[in-house]
Amino acid sequence: MTDMAMESVSVDVPGKADRVRALAAFRLNDRIFYWVTRLSALLVLAILGGIILTLIVGAWPAMRAFGIEFLWTQRWAPQLKPQPVLGALGPLYGTILTSFLAMLIAVPAGLGVAIVLTELCPQQFRRPVRLAIELLAGIPSIIYGMWGFFVLGPFLADTFQPAIIAIFEHVPVLNVIFAGPPSYLSLFNASLVLAVMILPFISAISCDVFATVPPMLKESAYGLGCTPWEVMSRVVIPYTRVGVIGGIMLALGRALGETMAVTFIIGNSFRISSSLFGPGTTISAAIASEFAESDGLHQSALILLGLLLFVLTLLVLTGARLLLMRIERKAGA
Repeated sequence: MTDMAMESVSVDVPGKADRVRALAAFRLNDRIFYWVTRLSALLVLAILGGIILTLIVGAWPAMRAFGIEFLWTQRWAPQLKPQPVLGALGPLYGTILTSFLAMLIAVPAGLGVAIVLTELCPQQFRRPVRLAIELLAGIPSIIYGMWGFFVLGPFLADTFQPAIIAIFEHVPVLNVIFAGPPSYLSLFNASLVLAVMILPFISAISCDVFATVPPMLKESAYGLGCTPWEVMSRVVIPYTRVGVIGGIMLALGRALGETMAVTFIIGNSFRISSSLFGPGTTISAAIASEFAESDGLHQSALILLGLLLFVLTLLVLTGARLLLMRIERKAGA
């Protein structure tokens, strides 16, 4: 009996020691994972805080010199003596207008492409078209700018814009919005290039979220006699609205911050034009075109423009997040 007990102890003790070592290793791995993830999160917050602090420090001289009037001052005269007159109204107007027009064009087109690819396109063509859309998303922005300057701009100035100006020449309000003369460099041209640039983001993300809809829901709708339009508008889009809105907000963030493509074709004019065919500028284009040659208050004003763009983007993304949270709460209710 004693021998059997001794044998049991000799077998159980090493097994218990292995379990203790394994548990210790698990606890160590968990602790390492915990601190790595926490430090990563803190690093992201530290980088974000550093960027904000750097922008505030660089923009502080312009804040003190121009005050709140910087937001609604249109004139941009950095060489004026004894003190330059600088205002953000022109770049703010151009940024908001071009982004709005780009979204107005790209959202319906991007959703339409996604609907065709997921519901209407023959199976053998879906993969090549989807690949082409993803390749569009990977093209560098400077290539879009060169295409807009050398190809799209001449076509719009020589063919499209004269026709639109002639059509609305005697229509009140529209004859101001679409007033001439035609130009290679304009707010409309920049908006169109931005729309082409952000369209792949909207369509690719929409395709992905449309694919998450359970086939049973769509088949049931078709079985009840719904048309493809009714299936998309009443089943697919409501089911995936959170993902669709997320993709649209991602595209809007890209449109707000786009630099090189817009700089090529917007005209870089700080004066606000009532016509979409007139030149303009955006915050990112103004910074890209003037920062290398700036100093003093001029450079500080450009940094302040960057801070305004940061705040504008943050407000847009925060508003989008609140909208998504509200939609999710209503869906849960």
